[in-house]
Amino acid sequence: MSTYEIKTHRSRAERKESVQWTLLVKEPAGAIACSNYQNPCPNCFVITTTSEQTRESLFYLCLSLKMGNYFSYYLKGSVIPFICISDAKKVINVALQNYQEQQWQLKVEKLKKINAFEENLQQQLKTISKLKIALLRS
Repeated sequence: MSTYEIKTHRSRAERKESVQWTLLVKEPAGAIACSNYQNPCPNCFVITTTSEQTRESLFYLCLSLKMGNYFSYYLKGSVIPFICISDAKKVINVALQNYQEQQWQLKVEKLKKINAFEENLQQQLKTISKLKIALLRS
């Protein structure tokens, strides 16, 4: 996997094409905040990569690290939990050292399918709730 950079988000900074916004402040530390990287959120880090494939791999890597609660060990602060850039880099670098490209690509494809299935289910739930409202109003 090629290199990446992690920086603190600055609203006036120019964005490169292959950028991923990762929210690393407040409780769901490590949560992927904006997968479309068009609307950055406050209090986030910017992960900049050189290629779209690397961006996608890092996106799913951070998502899996977040789901596995790997970032939660490094949370600091009693009122507003946060994680430092150096700790985030440490967690990502350790995960990248254990990275095996062939196995990881299979996992990424499976995660894409699961995310698509999850979005489909969410859409179905919204439609069902609209149907309930329509039924009760008639």
